[in-house]
Amino acid sequence: MLQSVLRFQDVHEHAAAISPWNLHYAQISAGKVESSLLQLSTPRCHVFRERINQRVVQQGEAPREQVCFAFPVAAPGKAHVQGREVDEHCMLFLQGGDEFMCHLPIDTDLFAITFDRALFEAQLEHTASPERIVALMKQPVVKVASQDLHACRERLLNIFYWAMLSIEDGHGQHPQHEQELELSLLAELLALLSAPDCGASRQISTIRSYIVDKLHRQTMNDAINVPSIFEVCEQMQVSRRTVQNSFQTVTETTPRNYLRCVRLNGVRRALMSTSAEQITIGDIASRWGFFHLSHFAEDYRALFCELPSQTIRRSHAFGRAATS
Repeated sequence: MLQSVLRFQDVHEHAAAISPWNLHYAQISAGKVESSLLQLSTPRCHVFRERINQRVVQQGEAPREQVCFAFPVAAPGKAHVQGREVDEHCMLFLQGGDEFMCHLPIDTDLFAITFDRALFEAQLEHTASPERIVALMKQPVVKVASQDLHACRERLLNIFYWAMLSIEDGHGQHPQHEQELELSLLAELLALLSAPDCGASRQISTIRSYIVDKLHRQTMNDAINVPSIFEVCEQMQVSRRTVQNSFQTVTETTPRNYLRCVRLNGVRRALMSTSAEQITIGDIASRWGFFHLSHFAEDYRALFCELPSQTIRRSHAFGRAATS
């Protein structure tokens, strides 16, 4: 078993440390980032718990040939995952290869478990109603009775922390211990999914989430030609108020500020993955639609609490973190 206990002051470094996920995080609320990431992996299972003190949008793809579960341990505000509103009474599910987008509020605490598909399907066959579980897992959000979910989540966390401690004590490296961990975690999840009152959320992806996610992807694909609110209204045949309300509901900010934050995060990722000799700050900024450098620098510092020039000096530190 492998484990890591990491702390970060940047969401991009945080996302890059979660393996084998393909993730991109973007910081939306202004301020210094303080985050933690605990990870544990075996040959057939990967478990992590993350806490981030800022509002973040997460975008990526679930690991292929995997089955992925996640639980919000704490989400003080409204979270939106795959277009659905999510709270602490939900379990989230992704099939391997699924693309996803999550809008997570400040101080979100998330616990996630990923299994090899072959292991999951083999254990699924031993349950009383595998067809029902398969049907449940066709939706990305599963509603569970609060008491059952809380109890299961606590048992899963206890198994996770016990395994972390066993590695620190010099135990848990034997293949038998790894298999016991995998099967213990999986048994808890399958028992929860087998409960009679466990059901797929009746929510469907909302037009509000669709509007936000579509504009997010457009901005990532072509940051220079981000459409105006008027153009968005014409393209989608919706009112200005609908667009404004969509962003306020899903992201808790305005369309203009949200899309500016997405572009600023694009600049930051580029700065942290290149050196000053490779490309200038101005060239990167212009690629993300910032042509007035003094205004850009002010916006960048307001969001990340540092100037772009300070980030570029840390470019070679990308991917490193302080271990606690």
